[in-house]
Amino acid sequence: MKTIVIGAGIIGALTAFELARRGAEVTVIDAGPPAGAATGSSFGWINASFYENEDHFRLRAAAIEAHHALAGTLSTTAVQWQGCLCWEEQGAAFDAQFSALQALGYDVRCVRRAEFATLEPQIRPPERALLFAGEGAADIAELARNALDAAMALGAQLVTGLRVTGLVSHNEKITGMRWSGGVIDADRVVLATGTATEQLLADVGVPLPMPDRPGLILRTGPMPPLLAHILVSPGQELRQLGDGRLLAPTAAAHQSDRTENIVENPQVLADLAAGRVSRLIGQHVTWESVSLAWRPVPGDGVPVIGSCGPAGLYVTTMHSGATLAPLVARIAATEITGAALGNSDAMLVAPYRPQRFTD
Repeated sequence: MKTIVIGAGIIGALTAFELARRGAEVTVIDAGPPAGAATGSSFGWINASFYENEDHFRLRAAAIEAHHALAGTLSTTAVQWQGCLCWEEQGAAFDAQFSALQALGYDVRCVRRAEFATLEPQIRPPERALLFAGEGAADIAELARNALDAAMALGAQLVTGLRVTGLVSHNEKITGMRWSGGVIDADRVVLATGTATEQLLADVGVPLPMPDRPGLILRTGPMPPLLAHILVSPGQELRQLGDGRLLAPTAAAHQSDRTENIVENPQVLADLAAGRVSRLIGQHVTWESVSLAWRPVPGDGVPVIGSCGPAGLYVTTMHSGATLAPLVARIAATEITGAALGNSDAMLVAPYRPQRFTD
């Protein structure tokens, strides 16, 4: 059976890899170069400390485990487990966050000023911070490329520069996809199309509301080693890349940002964020580049994973793919190839089926 995966970002790339590992005939189709706009403009933080509810926490915690399992099957240096220091919340809100994560069994510890100073000597230490030692970050553009290369080594094919304009079905079964030059036939179609998912599903009568969620990420020029952890301070998230550049969202609380429009000059927003970064690290920094991406966020804020509409159609769309991609790809590939999910995976994915928007 021929399976088309539409979208070569991190979700599509890893899903193609997992399908190819299972012997499926896979073609990945993408309108642009591999890695996609959102994938290439991501902060890349892998965490379960940010979550919408307990089900969402469990999904994200399982996804961290899936990242480690993926390391056994995919050769990559794109993921680093440097841990995170977080003092975004203060006072009673800090205590509530700490208690909630402890109750969920998360790897979290409170560090005081003196210990913080030893962990991050370049940063003015707060009175206390939460240490999430098991968190990390990914260069998800690189991870997507690694996954696509591995999928192609297993026989998958990649077509880029081809914009999908719609889906094709017959007798309530998916039969392929449309593009400007005609139709490409398929027995199964997987949508890993980010913000384009709403329109493509509407083409076959499946509702999936997706509000606009723009995000700006800035990079500085290369700098000497400054940071050992991902930092989440009041008003600014920050991490340092392997090449020395600092990576920072321009939104003050990027993980929970629900802004639908960016009406200010991106250069001005980048200047403001660079100022916050400068104050955080105690030295002046200037930004080198700023990039805009539209984050794929379903209307209720949590992932959409599963079959829907015509038989043979499967959808995967969510934020944050950096955290969730390995788990979602494994679950998707299992279901697409007709295998039954284990009890644990079935329970994890149950709240995130697309039917919740039609039931």
